Amino acid sequence: MVSSAGMGVMPKFLLKIKDYAVKLLPLAAFVVPLALLYLLNPGDTYLNLSGRESFDFMWKGRTFELFFIWLIALEFILSWETIKPQITRQDKARLIAAGVALLLPTVYVVLESYFGLNSAVAGWALQVGVAFAGSMPLAVEYLMFAVFFGVLVWLFFGKKGLASFALPTLFVALVGALYTVDNVFPYGTFTPFQLLVPTTASLAAGVLGAMGYVVVPGTDLATSMPTLQVTGALGTAKFAIAWPCAGIESLLIFTAVALLFLKRMRIDWKAKVGFFAFGAAVTYLINVLRIVTIFTVGMQFGENSHEVQMFHFYYGPLYAMTWIVAYPLLLLGVQALWLKRNNRIRIRQS
Repeated sequence: MVSSAGMGVMPKFLLKIKDYAVKLLPLAAFVVPLALLYLLNPGDTYLNLSGRESFDFMWKGRTFELFFIWLIALEFILSWETIKPQITRQDKARLIAAGVALLLPTVYVVLESYFGLNSAVAGWALQVGVAFAGSMPLAVEYLMFAVFFGVLVWLFFGKKGLASFALPTLFVALVGALYTVDNVFPYGTFTPFQLLVPTTASLAAGVLGAMGYVVVPGTDLATSMPTLQVTGALGTAKFAIAWPCAGIESLLIFTAVALLFLKRMRIDWKAKVGFFAFGAAVTYLINVLRIVTIFTVGMQFGENSHEVQMFHFYYGPLYAMTWIVAYPLLLLGVQALWLKRNNRIRIRQS
């Protein structure tokens, strides 16, 4: 038999579970469609990949969407006590709108996978002269996810929620924007992003030279992109270097992540500047290492090998993203140590 005290505790426990479930619905709204893409594995005519295979690519793939999910979960962890749902049964209009918004990511994925939405987007991009029209459906998917998530956060948590979840919203929108820029201005023709590439290529050439390789810098006549021809004992590799290859997208993503996290840290501005400069320097050096590695892989396996393609589209971007994911955790650790140090000083002075 269950005591009367137990009967009183149980409804409170169930109520708390219900509150947790409601609060996490915006996260579930994106976990579900990504799980469907992976498990149902629909083919994609324009990406030439199945749904499952699209998660094997970071650049022009869906791996960045997994980082988007991670950022949402991280924001919930950091702001769990301060984020309060604003949906009530009394506000039926908001309740209905939230219910519809929760379905939008899944509906969008179903439409693009089974009802020709991707074909329509790619066809429109081809008509307006987009160079990489076949990659536009994925870019639009990222941008739409940013819109859907922003709407969901506003409906569930109000204006305060938009501020709390600015990082994942900005992240997924930024990836979609970067894909769009590369689709419209391919082969490094978007000059603002290409400005850092010659310097990055020169540093990579210096590292390769120090490793004992023969490096011949040059310029691709068709695209004006800097090139490196690297020769070693295993062979020769020559690649032109555009801004996606040089990791400029990782610098932009790092900047967004770092600024939003540093803003919430309770340390003085000089320390924030120092942390940002350190993180940006590490990100840039990782991009140099990324270029160095693709040349060593190209020499060993061949310029057009599967290994080069996998490094270019997955492992190379993963270099920087691993650091970017670890950076907020590093900031949180530093903040904890900083607060602990300040508390010790206050205790000694009291």
